[in-house]
Amino acid sequence: MTAPAPSTRVDVAIQGIRLLDAPVARRAGAGPSDDGHVLLGGVGAAIPLNPRSPYTVRGGKLLLDGADTGLGLEAIRRPRFYDRTTADGVPYEQIARLHSSNVLATTVVQTCARYAEAERCRFCAIEESLRAGATVAVKTPAQIAEVALAAHELDGITQVVMTTGTSTGRDRGATHLARCVRAVRAVLPDLPIQVQCEPPGDLATITELKEAGASSIGIHVESLDDDVRRRWMPGKGSVPMAEYRAAWAEAVRVFGWNEVSTYVLVGLGEDPDELVAAAADLIAMGVYPFVVPFRPLAGTLATDVDHVPAPDPRVVADVTTRVAALLRTAGMAGADQSAGCAACGACSALSCEGA
Repeated sequence: MTAPAPSTRVDVAIQGIRLLDAPVARRAGAGPSDDGHVLLGGVGAAIPLNPRSPYTVRGGKLLLDGADTGLGLEAIRRPRFYDRTTADGVPYEQIARLHSSNVLATTVVQTCARYAEAERCRFCAIEESLRAGATVAVKTPAQIAEVALAAHELDGITQVVMTTGTSTGRDRGATHLARCVRAVRAVLPDLPIQVQCEPPGDLATITELKEAGASSIGIHVESLDDDVRRRWMPGKGSVPMAEYRAAWAEAVRVFGWNEVSTYVLVGLGEDPDELVAAAADLIAMGVYPFVVPFRPLAGTLATDVDHVPAPDPRVVADVTTRVAALLRTAGMAGADQSAGCAACGACSALSCEGA
């Protein structure tokens, strides 16, 4: 089956699809959400569910204003592990969720020390799924290991992604991540795991995450422009870029080249040329810039208060194409990473460009 062209993949990622049945979907959370997980042209994709989108599905084909795009679209089936509950009565899908067709993802702590409006990242809805009763505040290592084992045995998951809300401690939540990694490693010793956190106050924590069994790490900055960071992430933006650079450098030393990634959101007001230049700098460090379009999401300040629209698909496509070229030149590909968002690729069009 033909994989989507980057321009189509970007356009769908922004305009979404009118899809009535998406068994695997997210409603608010710690990342791009309100999306359905599908196979688009045989490639895993997380696409916003938008009842006003010009993209529809009929007979397993993706249509644009009723015309066949030439791409097949298949909703990913509901995983069997969702039907189970833990010994203490918590549904498995409140502990961890399927992303794309083969990735298990969990937010190990669903609260964030920066969630008060004065500090909150304006694109984030990490605590909204908790308020809606769709998850629990803190997942124990034993719970995550139990769910991971079932998801592996019943649904064939091939990697795990663990992220966390930021804590008030010096480790910023990384210590609990390490405990959860160890628990999964005990039952699935060969399963790749990515951890995601802010730069920990003590860089030795990065080694602790690796020694716990993490295969790769995401240290997500979202924007490398300090003005944008202060405007969009007043709390997280107070962490100096020097701390991020030190953490990325140490992570590359510990985890290796192309096993460290960072989200870079397109559509926050950053100059596209400067964004691409910053991505080139990251690539030179051995860090993979996972370029993703900003998505308006209900429950976030950007949507509910600021009314920020989705970015221009042409800008997203241009940035994606240029960053992908830089990645190809460097020999970096998300698919070559052990685990994580770049390895999955569902939220970005970089994989359509061979990156």
